[in-house]
Amino acid sequence: MRKKIVAGNWKMNKDIEEGVSLISEILELSKSVELSAKEEIVIIPPFIHLTEAKKKLGSSEVKIGAQNVHHKAEGAYTGEVSSRMLASIDMDYCLVGHSERRTYQKETDEQMLGKTRQLLEAGIQPIFCLGESLEERESDRYFEVVKSQLTVIFTLSEEEFSNVVIAYEPVWAIGTGKTASSDQAQEIHAYLRRLISEKYGEAVANDTTILYGGSCKPENAADLFSKEDVDGGLIGGASLDAQSFIGIIKAL
Repeated sequence: MRKKIVAGNWKMNKDIEEGVSLISEILELSKSVELSAKEEIVIIPPFIHLTEAKKKLGSSEVKIGAQNVHHKAEGAYTGEVSSRMLASIDMDYCLVGHSERRTYQKETDEQMLGKTRQLLEAGIQPIFCLGESLEERESDRYFEVVKSQLTVIFTLSEEEFSNVVIAYEPVWAIGTGKTASSDQAQEIHAYLRRLISEKYGEAVANDTTILYGGSCKPENAADLFSKEDVDGGLIGGASLDAQSFIGIIKAL
């Protein structure tokens, strides 16, 4: 079943006390939001928050995810976290291939595919991120770029791919205040869905959740989410303020 999701990526923000306070605010404000069976709220805090956040969320409907995972199952990888570790604290989701990790950590296609496979084997849903830079957008290579990024995980089986969420994040619109227009977002989302349909069939494509990420705010969320192929958002800065985050959720 194709889900509508609003996921808040805290990135490297909030200490423990601030994180607990933010979750408390989100839980309180979320009482005013009625979610259907196919709608989800997800928070994605830094690693140090995950155990405490899971306790704080308790039996609420809010899901939780991690920001990263290692592409190997275990070993001498100081500072890294495995999918089995994340599964042991009941993570629902985990980001893979966020543009900041592609840029700063120089993550490779091989690593991103490995991370995706590790998560699926552990029963955690990957949120696989992709998107073009400003130079790639302005040179009209954005279709080529997102196709190359998406097809990295086309070695997954149909069953495996059915458990992956896709997040389109135009790099030129992340933290810049710029936002892709709803028509630009729809154009890419429809293209990605078409590529999935060509590979895995129409049924899988129609059931795949594709999120938009890139300066999504309460002011523009309703317009973005109104598009047929935009199934919610991967929210950055606005997820650090409970009022703004809930405002985006209400736009679903």
